Amino acid sequence: MGLYHRCVLPRVIHLTCGMKPMMRQRSKVVPHAEGCVLEVGIGSGLNLPFYDVNRVTQVLGLDPSAEMRRLAARAAKEVAVDVELLEFPGEEIPLEDQSVDSIVMTYTLCTIRDTEVALRQMARVLKPGGRLLFCEHGVAPDASVRRWQNRLNPLWGLLGGGCNLNRAIPDLVTQGGFELGELNTMYVPGWKPACFNYWGFAVHE
Repeated sequence: MGLYHRCVLPRVIHLTCGMKPMMRQRSKVVPHAEGCVLEVGIGSGLNLPFYDVNRVTQVLGLDPSAEMRRLAARAAKEVAVDVELLEFPGEEIPLEDQSVDSIVMTYTLCTIRDTEVALRQMARVLKPGGRLLFCEHGVAPDASVRRWQNRLNPLWGLLGGGCNLNRAIPDLVTQGGFELGELNTMYVPGWKPACFNYWGFAVHE
C-alpha cells in the first residue's frame, strides 16, 4: 500500500464524507440505532455524534484501515457513547451469531469488495428483530448520469480507494439476505455521478 492510500486518502475521504449534504444524510439514519450497534465501515467516526446516548449501549466500529481507526478513536473521545474499534473488513466480522441489536452502514457498500459475503455476515450477527440502517450513494436513475458513472468508475475506483459510483444498492442489500423495510432516494447537492443517495432500513429475511 503506497503513501497516498495509507496517509493521504483517509484524510481526503474524511473531508469529502464530512461535507454538509452527507452529514445531513447521516443524521436521518444513525439516530435510529439502538442497543449494541455494529457500524460497518466506521471510517473516521463521522457518525459518532449522531448516536442517541439514551438508546445506544455500545458501538462496535469495524474498519480495516489503521489510519481511519486512528481518526475514529480521536472522534470517539468527543462523544458519550462507548466505542470499540475492530480491525476487520466487512467480509470478516469477528462477532458471535445474533450478537448485535442494530447495524449501521453509511457510504460503505461502494468500497466493499464482496458485498454479498459482507451482508450475509451482517445478517449472521444481527439479532432477530434487529435492523440494518443504511445510507449509500449508488447508481443514478437518469441514463445520462449513469453513462458518466460507468465511464468514470474505473478511474474513480483507483483514486477513491476502491469506491464504485454505479452500484445498485437495493439489489445488493436483498442479494445479501435482507428484506427492505424502507427505502428513500434523492440526489443530494453536489457532483451528480457521486450524489444519488439511497437510505432506509432492512431486516434479515
